Amino acid sequence: MIPARYEASRFPGKLMQDLCGKPVIVRTYDAAVGTGLFDAVYVVTDSEIIEETIKEHGGKAIRSQKEHECGSDRIAEAVAPMDIDIVVNVQGDEPFTNGEDMVRVLQVFKEADSHKIDLASIMTPMLSLKEINNPNNVKVIVNEHDFALYFSRAAIPFPRELNAGVTYYKHKGIYAFRKQAIIDFAKLPMRPLEASEKIECIRYLEYGRIIKMVRSDSPALGIDTEADLNEARKVFKAGEAAI
Repeated sequence: MIPARYEASRFPGKLMQDLCGKPVIVRTYDAAVGTGLFDAVYVVTDSEIIEETIKEHGGKAIRSQKEHECGSDRIAEAVAPMDIDIVVNVQGDEPFTNGEDMVRVLQVFKEADSHKIDLASIMTPMLSLKEINNPNNVKVIVNEHDFALYFSRAAIPFPRELNAGVTYYKHKGIYAFRKQAIIDFAKLPMRPLEASEKIECIRYLEYGRIIKMVRSDSPALGIDTEADLNEARKVFKAGEAAI
């Protein structure tokens, strides 16, 4: 499931911006389908133009019937009548989604302690202070078993001791849920921490749910700004040139 809201607050209309010949949302849809891992892939949107664009490119789209606070709420509405077990949420601005990351996050639900886990997601190391200090990059800190402790747009942990050996992780916009977990999520009112940070995973933590983070070394390049879009175009063109 790919939630797609047209009026993004930081970069309105970004999902319909051109990314080397196709809109960003179509590139993300194609990437998800291209993994070959899913029985079906849908874009779930509040936008007529996004719905029509996906269908024009041969894809599947569902128009959400309600206003929603976040993408997971939108997906919960869409999957409620479906007979499915695992739901994967790929953010619409993640056109470089890859199968390797998807396999890792789905593997969580095959492990011995999977019954304890409500949600699995992906984190990747950040290597520069510019990345770490960018509020568009959501940071995550985890315990020794890679269960999430907190997510923030701030640099967490604060680097008071520069030689502490801390690795900073960026949260990638891919989540896997059991269907019932996302249905339950949508029934929970947003609390102050999520409202402040505008990070939907915080809602799970505020209500005592467990999030398993999976490490990935593949770069996390989501599109939040025009600068991100320009960088994505460079990466895409470089990939085409290498084929």
